Amino acid sequence: MAISTDQAFQRCLSPSCGATYDIGEARTACGECDGLLDVAYDWDRLPVPSSLKEFEKKWSRRNEPLCKSGVWRFHDLLPFAPPEKIVTIGEGQTLLAPSDGVAQYIGLNAGQLFLQYEGMNPSGSFKDNGMTAAFTHAHTIGAKRAACASTGNTSASLALYCGVSKLMQAVIFIGSGKISYGKLSQALDYGALTLQISGDFDDAMHRVRQVSEQLGIYLVNSVNPFRLEGQKTIMYRVLESLDWEVPDWIVVPGGNLGNSSAFGKAFMELKELGLIDRVPRLAIINAAGADTLYQLFEVNGQRWNGGDIDRAATTDYYEELDKNHSRASTIASAIEINRPVNYQKCLRALDVCDGVVWEVTDQQILDAKAQVGAHGLGCEPASAASVAGAKLLCSEGVIAPSERVVCILTGHQLKDPTATVAYHTTDQDEFNRILGSRGVQRAEFANRAVAVANDLEEIVRAIQLNS
Repeated sequence: MAISTDQAFQRCLSPSCGATYDIGEARTACGECDGLLDVAYDWDRLPVPSSLKEFEKKWSRRNEPLCKSGVWRFHDLLPFAPPEKIVTIGEGQTLLAPSDGVAQYIGLNAGQLFLQYEGMNPSGSFKDNGMTAAFTHAHTIGAKRAACASTGNTSASLALYCGVSKLMQAVIFIGSGKISYGKLSQALDYGALTLQISGDFDDAMHRVRQVSEQLGIYLVNSVNPFRLEGQKTIMYRVLESLDWEVPDWIVVPGGNLGNSSAFGKAFMELKELGLIDRVPRLAIINAAGADTLYQLFEVNGQRWNGGDIDRAATTDYYEELDKNHSRASTIASAIEINRPVNYQKCLRALDVCDGVVWEVTDQQILDAKAQVGAHGLGCEPASAASVAGAKLLCSEGVIAPSERVVCILTGHQLKDPTATVAYHTTDQDEFNRILGSRGVQRAEFANRAVAVANDLEEIVRAIQLNS
C-alpha cells in the first residue's frame, strides 16, 4: 500500500504551531518551535476497519510475517510505511494474563486484574514494539546507522534489530554504572558499538541527540515519533485479549513516558475513528527516586491545557534539579530518568484518559515484584512499579475493587537478576549492599534458599520441614 505525504505526515504537537513535515524526514523536534512531533494521518483518505474485530482475521494468516507480528498485524492503525519496507522479527507475541493472586495483593476482586507481559518480546522488553516501527522508518529513508541513549532495554532492542537485519550499525550511549549486566550483555552480544560516558541517562540522552545531529545518525529514542506508533499496539493487543472490551484502568510505569504517551494516542485515535466508545483511565507510576512527572503534575498542578503548556514551570523545575545536583536514583533502573523526553505528550495522554500520577518507593516496587514472581510471571523492578502503584491506588480508594485493571509488565525478570537475588538472599551484607542503600529495609516476601548439609537425611528433613 503506497501512502502519500498528505495521508501520513509529521505534525508539531503544539496546536499553536501545528507545523507539518514529510513522512520521509528524520526529525525529533519541530523546526519552528522545537516541540515534539506526532505521526499524523488523514484517516478520511485511508482504509480503516469498521470494527476492531476485523483484525482477528489476521490470525488465520500467521504464516505471513506482518500478520505474525503483534505490531504489524495492526498496520491499518499505523500506516506510515509500505509493507515491503517493514522490518519485523516477530515482536509483539505477548501475553495478557489474569492473576487473581496478584489481584488479592493489590486489593482487587477476583477476575479483575490482568498483567500485560511484554517480557515475551524477542529482546525481553516492550521496547521491541517501538523499535520495529522506528527501525522500519529508518530503513525506509535509507539510514545506515542508528543510535540511542539507554538504561538498557532500548540498547538491547536496537542492537537486536541491527544484528538480525544487518541493515545498519547500532551506536549506543549508556551512563556510568547505570545499566544492569543483563541488558548490557545483550547490546554487546548483538554487536553494537557501545559508548559508556560519565553521567546518568539524562546526560547520555543529551549527548546522543547532539552526536546524532552532527553525524546524521538516525535517533531511535522515544523522542522519535515513530517509536510511539509501534508502542500504540500494546493497547491494541490488550483490547484484543479482552475481546475488544475497554478496561477501566491501564497502569504503567513512568520513565521516559513513551508508553504512556503512546497509549494516550492509541485511545485518542480509536475513539476518533469510532472503534471504541470510551477510553480507560490511565495511571502512571513514578519511582520515588525519579519522580519528575509526579512533582510537575500532581504537586505543581501542571496540565495539558489544550496544548498550551506552561513551559516556564518545567524549565524552573529542571533548573532547580541542576542547582541541587539532583540525580535520579531507584532500583528500577529502566525508569531512573529525571528529564522525560515525552513529558508534553504524556500530559496530553493524561488529559485524554483522565489520568493520575503516583509515586512508589523501591521497597514497594520490590515487594510487588516478589508477588508478581510468586504468581508465575517474573518481571524486572521497573515493571513492578505498575503493580505497586495499583495497590496504592486501591488502598487510597482511587481504584475500586470491582474495576477491571490492566498493569503493564514492561520487561523480563532476567533483565535485572541482581535485584531479585538480593531481595531473596540469606546474606544480610549482600542485601544491604545492593538494596539497603536504596532505602529497602526488608524483604517481606523473600523466598530464601535453605542451607543444608550434603547428607540424605538432612536433605529429606529440610524438605519435610519446609513443605
